[in-house]
Amino acid sequence: MIRLYTCGPDTLVPCEVSPETIRRAVWIDLLAPTQQDEAVLEGTLGINVPTPEEMAEIEVSSRLYHENDTLYMTATVLAGTETSMPVGTPVTFILSPERLITVRHAAPKAFEIFAGMAARPGAGQTGVETAFVGLLDAIVNRLADVLEVVASEVDGLSRTIFEHTSIRAQDRPDFEEVLRQIGRKGDLTSKVREALVSLGRLTHFAAAATVPQVTDSLRARLDTVARDIAPLSDHATFLAQKINFLLDATLGLLNIEQNAIIKIFSVVAVIFLPPTLIASIYGMNFELMPELGWRLGYPFALLLMIASAILPYWYFKRRRWL
Repeated sequence: MIRLYTCGPDTLVPCEVSPETIRRAVWIDLLAPTQQDEAVLEGTLGINVPTPEEMAEIEVSSRLYHENDTLYMTATVLAGTETSMPVGTPVTFILSPERLITVRHAAPKAFEIFAGMAARPGAGQTGVETAFVGLLDAIVNRLADVLEVVASEVDGLSRTIFEHTSIRAQDRPDFEEVLRQIGRKGDLTSKVREALVSLGRLTHFAAAATVPQVTDSLRARLDTVARDIAPLSDHATFLAQKINFLLDATLGLLNIEQNAIIKIFSVVAVIFLPPTLIASIYGMNFELMPELGWRLGYPFALLLMIASAILPYWYFKRRRWL
């Protein structure tokens, strides 16, 4: 699908697709383009639209390069953050002196947010430079929002893990669900970090490019975007470390609970071992056993078994093993 935007008075105005509007467009957004869409664009503007395989390459030379006066820059952008399966999807920014072209095969929410903001009166959209920087700002702001949500949810997990004090099973947190949530937050945080690193490389490459569309004004704006990315990367690193700490703490609490259960079984086994031994001795069917003919033998054996069970329990309590 091809979406075209031309410049209005301080806004980006969507328009219908035609060869004339393609040439006049300031921002051309290709969302999951078909071969026909690519052929129309390449035939009208004479540029090469990268394929999904080319966009997925991780070499810097394949992601950041320029041909003639056109910059080809591919960055990882986060999509599907509202779902349980967020993904990092490659997005290619093709920046020429006349227009900005974005190629993507997913629908990151930042694009819709930017398109809505750029269409408002007084949005300050005056050309390619403001469209490019505005879109980068929207992507970075979206990543910042995601980090804020993750930080809040990680704090909630921390309270769930550390603030339960009851030993009753029904009052304990569901550690299996906690581990799932920790895994999801860790995966999302790692994807945010990947996107921020990728965007940081893109802004530095664009600012260092010596092409007509990269003016001093654009370099200053890109430096501002880069300064926004740096603290977000640090915050994502901090969150990743905190998530790893919560994972270790949760596994440690699980080990403590398992050890407590094993301890209870061990104590019960030790307590009932002497009575079992006494019962086994007097359960043997030998003829020459003096106690078999003793009238008080049965109550004596019972008392002996009870005493042999109480003594280990008293000893464990005294040593504070229970």
